Amino acid sequence: MLGATLGLVILFTSSSGMEFVNGKQQPKSTFTCLKLVALIALYLVLISPAESFDPLDPTGNVTIRWDIMSWTSDGYLATVTLFNFQLYRNIMNPGWTLGWTWAKKEIIWAMMGAQATEQGDCAKFKLKIPHSCKRNPQVVDLLPGAPFNTQFTNCCKGGVLTSWGQNPSGAVSAFQIGVGLSGTSNKTVKLPKNFKLLGPGPGYSCGPAKIVPSTAILTEDRRRKMQALMSWNVTCTYSQFLASKNPSCCVSLSSFYSDKVTGCPPCACGCQNNDTCVTKDSKILQQNVTSPHQKSDITLTPKPLLQCTHHLCHVRVHWHLKDNYKDYWRVKIAIINFNYRLNFTDWSLVVQHPNLNNVTQVYSFEYMPLLPYESTNDTGMFYGLKYYNDLLMEAGPKGNVQSEVLMKKDKNTFTLKQGWAFPRRVYFNGDECMLPPPDSYPMLPNSAHKLPTTITLMAAYVVFTLFFHLVVTLF
Repeated sequence: MLGATLGLVILFTSSSGMEFVNGKQQPKSTFTCLKLVALIALYLVLISPAESFDPLDPTGNVTIRWDIMSWTSDGYLATVTLFNFQLYRNIMNPGWTLGWTWAKKEIIWAMMGAQATEQGDCAKFKLKIPHSCKRNPQVVDLLPGAPFNTQFTNCCKGGVLTSWGQNPSGAVSAFQIGVGLSGTSNKTVKLPKNFKLLGPGPGYSCGPAKIVPSTAILTEDRRRKMQALMSWNVTCTYSQFLASKNPSCCVSLSSFYSDKVTGCPPCACGCQNNDTCVTKDSKILQQNVTSPHQKSDITLTPKPLLQCTHHLCHVRVHWHLKDNYKDYWRVKIAIINFNYRLNFTDWSLVVQHPNLNNVTQVYSFEYMPLLPYESTNDTGMFYGLKYYNDLLMEAGPKGNVQSEVLMKKDKNTFTLKQGWAFPRRVYFNGDECMLPPPDSYPMLPNSAHKLPTTITLMAAYVVFTLFFHLVVTLF
């Protein structure tokens, strides 16, 4: 898309570099041409389809695979599998919601491992009532503990998917669907369209379904390989700009060599929630702040109840430069939750810093290097230890997790000057956090300010010595 945009801009520039003045063609001014080029480039970017690119996870996506396993009298029986191929972005509670539009007048006869959120109008069916007659159904995963006769392989997680980097086995969800009035062969079946994925909120954009080579699926005993009769894939990518116009987290900084703590920028996550936030001693907190949904839609996340802060972010990540040894240096990382209605299961923290290529030890967190580009090793993912701190509780005394990281110095690059010891990028749960402006970072004390003090002390010492000798001589 970017190449097409640039091509159109170049074409416009080359074909519109002249203007007519008094009936004569003359060259346009350079400033006018540049303005027109900039406006057209901006227009093409705005009207282009939403395509996302994450520089720290360039191939990350959610792939939805449909495999028709058998034909029925008026349709087919298919297995639908969701793969979260994103390295560090999970889909948290209340889980994924998958929607699409049927190409013809298809219905859903039955489902296992998932359910449609609405049945729709099935009045014309007399004997057997379909599971859903909606032309644009929305499907959600079953909750844990669902009846055994409704379960399917890799189902019943409440729609929660871990990231591929944290736990590949938890990054897969599947269900079985029986479709009717759809055609009974590869030539008569029409692929669904307009796929939409909520994970759990907005942010994902899905491409069209594309037919792929039929999938080979192992049976449960893994002794037989079955071939799907027809398969197609849908790829969905995430964009933080589509999810929210404001960040959801911010970063604060501090160091051992300075008393200054660089806080999150004011209104780092927008100030639109300023009227609805609560203070620590609010009476609202004495009530049931975990009332889940303000609406009846089961696919909505709880309405946030944020603690009043100057940044109004859901989460703050604090990076403290703790110690500086001869060959090593130590950083303390803390993650604080300011949302009284939301906790984070299987949270993840991604940090970009040049010295992450030489991590010696990580305390209390799991750590995995991320290598989006083979030539660069400056990014890593931190996440909680299972059953210890993999759950970041809601705001309050327990709403934080923390760890320390010990890194070995590279004497050719290591420095405490100009904010080098602070991170370049920070992501929490897949969303980039707002960093303070670089000119506000804790800076090393200026040695020039120490010079007058040193000279004063030396002068005082000399004067005191002369005075002492004078006194001894006189007495």
